Amino acid sequence: MNTPRVILLLALVVTGCATKHYPQSAAVTPEESAMLNCSALDQELARAHSVQRDIEQTGQFDALTVLGFVGDFGLGNGIAKYSASQKAERRLTQLQSLKAAKCSQRLS
Repeated sequence: MNTPRVILLLALVVTGCATKHYPQSAAVTPEESAMLNCSALDQELARAHSVQRDIEQTGQFDALTVLGFVGDFGLGNGIAKYSASQKAERRLTQLQSLKAAKCSQRLS
């Protein structure tokens, strides 16, 4: 009788997943690089910073944090936040590099 319950409990623990949904950022595509001008880059940089703020706000402690911990000891939420943060940082870095390349020529 107890064996099926233990197996079910272990299956739930092992298959736990993130309960929070973090915003995802796509890498800058070659098409975006060609199309974006300086003002559009400023807007995209503002959006990228906004995504980073959203990730931080989503990552704050709340009831979903508790549920995530119960489901998989918080690993799913931690991995999801790390992945979203890395993607947002990568996009921000790409946009900043693109802006430096495209817009610094105007200042000279």
